[in-house]
Amino acid sequence: MENLKDQLILERLPQHIAIIMDGNGRWAIKQNRPRIFGHKKGTDAVRRVVEAAAEIGIKHLTLYTFSKENWKRTESEVSSLLSLLISSLNTERKTLMDNNVRLTTIGDLNNFNKRIQKKLTETMELTQSNTGLQLVLALSYGARWEILEATKKIGNQLLKGEITLDQISEDIFSKELCTAGIPDPELVIRTSGENRISNFLLWQIAYSELFFTTKCWPDFQKDDLYQALIDYQNRERRFGKTSEQINTQVQDV
Repeated sequence: MENLKDQLILERLPQHIAIIMDGNGRWAIKQNRPRIFGHKKGTDAVRRVVEAAAEIGIKHLTLYTFSKENWKRTESEVSSLLSLLISSLNTERKTLMDNNVRLTTIGDLNNFNKRIQKKLTETMELTQSNTGLQLVLALSYGARWEILEATKKIGNQLLKGEITLDQISEDIFSKELCTAGIPDPELVIRTSGENRISNFLLWQIAYSELFFTTKCWPDFQKDDLYQALIDYQNRERRFGKTSEQINTQVQDV
């Protein structure tokens, strides 16, 4: 039987996949374990997905790692999550280098302590020459915060006379977002059965395909990624056009 990976059409893979990694805590609770146990198991899923994405040639993978809203969790859970982030940056460097992965981040890193900022900087510098998958960690990230920050930057340019009101466009706005220089994700995956976006890349996912799975993140396997990609490749992406227009364009190529 043909496996899922072999069913992929490599020429039609999305350039950018974004994942809302949800369900770590609930996965742990179902097993009568503390929530942090689920987060630790979630790092194994991160490793699997990064390796799978790198193997098939995905260019950009954004993982919703720590949201602005996550700061509202209990002090003990936040502390555990931050400690896990530091240990993961240490232990996963080999995985990043072995798979030619370049690490970058989006979000408000000023919210993190100097130790975490230093570890992130060191890992990004270590991997900056890698030419394969770009792994983007969304850390202390929220889309509303990002959009407000971009608006402030453009407003400041207006006040300084560096730009006129009529010059403001989608391209100008996009350049002030955290994801400037990264193509918008064609596919967004969310685990754990929740069917919402949760303040993630609201501007960038205007035309993204959405894939929801009931699996919690620690159970997410390479085959689950391949299944999402197969589903994506079976969809028709119209961007406001009709099926007839899309088919005509394909025939004209």
